[in-house]
Amino acid sequence: MSKKELESFLEASGVKAFDAEHRQIINKNIGKYNVAVSNGRKQYANYELARTRAAMLKWKVLENLDKYLLEFESNTQRKGTKVIWCESASGAQKEVMAILKANNAKMIVKSKSMATEEIDLNELLKNNGIDSVETDLGEYIQQLDGEKPYHIVTPAMHKSKENIAELFHKKLGTPLDLTPEEMSLHVRGLLREKYTEAKVGITGANFLIADTGSISITENEGNARLTTAFPKVHIVVVGIEKIIPNLVDLDLFLPLLATAGTGQKLTAYNTIISGPASKEESDGPKEMYVLLLDNGRTELLAQHEQRQALGCIRCGACLNSCPVYKNIGGHSYQTTYTGPIGAVITPHLRGMEDFKHLSYASTLCGNCTEVCPVKIDIHNLLLFNRRDAAKEKLNGWTENNGWKIWRWAMMERNRMNKSSGLKNTFMKYFFTDTWGEKRLTPIVSEKSFNEQWKALHPQEKES
Repeated sequence: MSKKELESFLEASGVKAFDAEHRQIINKNIGKYNVAVSNGRKQYANYELARTRAAMLKWKVLENLDKYLLEFESNTQRKGTKVIWCESASGAQKEVMAILKANNAKMIVKSKSMATEEIDLNELLKNNGIDSVETDLGEYIQQLDGEKPYHIVTPAMHKSKENIAELFHKKLGTPLDLTPEEMSLHVRGLLREKYTEAKVGITGANFLIADTGSISITENEGNARLTTAFPKVHIVVVGIEKIIPNLVDLDLFLPLLATAGTGQKLTAYNTIISGPASKEESDGPKEMYVLLLDNGRTELLAQHEQRQALGCIRCGACLNSCPVYKNIGGHSYQTTYTGPIGAVITPHLRGMEDFKHLSYASTLCGNCTEVCPVKIDIHNLLLFNRRDAAKEKLNGWTENNGWKIWRWAMMERNRMNKSSGLKNTFMKYFFTDTWGEKRLTPIVSEKSFNEQWKALHPQEKES
């Protein structure tokens, strides 16, 4: 078993768990989020019914994923969009580079997209001498600071306005006393000329609509609209699980995504794009490509219990409710998808052997399941991942054999009583590392309950 990812995770999370400033910022920002979501849910007469409808529709899609994807492909190609199926991240990278080279693109604009993070697009472009400009404010801040997104929805959640002002002062030469509004206006001015200069705009998609062959993008800044309006080429990188059957299904999913993601009744900008611009349209791309990304999703689809995780709409609600995430932060996971949902899907997308430890980074409190707008049974899926890791003997000698020894001792009364005095020694030497160096292992009684009962009731005979 590879220990590199586990050791890196433990080291990073150990540092963040004791970072008081980090905890203060996250608690403040998530506190604001909780209030907003509580208010946002008031728009629903029956929020639970909406969640149930969404869960059932997502399950229907997963059971018929091939059908809906082919329907989308047929309908969007009829409107002039080119569809490219990408089995892996490397395959998607090659296709993007081929399009950029064909258009002699030296600079691209990019709106917020987790799928492009998944294929390491920014690093790819940088290594090939192409300037990639993030146009979402949070993503722009992270790019400027040389960091990956911290959160699925709020990339710079871990930064205070003072942190951002200091970053802008260092990188952009702005005054340290700028207000958040002034900082936003400054970035807007810097980005405006990029939209008109770029030959290619790259986005993700929140939903793929099968019956119309359209993509749906939801955002709060309008940057995605500009990314798709000015450049002559539009590339969409999107996971195959983002498909929904009909245009009318957005009536259900857009408010759910907004409410669970940011507490809004509806996100500020909701755009539906059905293909490259027609001759009658004054703006929009001349060419449009949709890259349908698999990258391990079909392997997850094959897992009967865990496949429901593909119904995730990337709202980030489970991250905001998770006590582990709120203590160790997004960067500690060192994966594209973090928090509870990331802990479920990453071992399937990137390998159970290297990433099974994420499924153990949970209290199993069930908060993630409770807040999920599409009712994914997240905390139980983590248990299924743990089961699979144990079946594949990926947990190391101590984990694989320690519990066998424990079970052997506990399955017979005399062995249990004789081993009572050895339990604390056994736990100290076998489980200290997995329990954590900053936690003391529990102290077990030197005598079993059976022995204590006999001592208290010597007159009673064992039946």
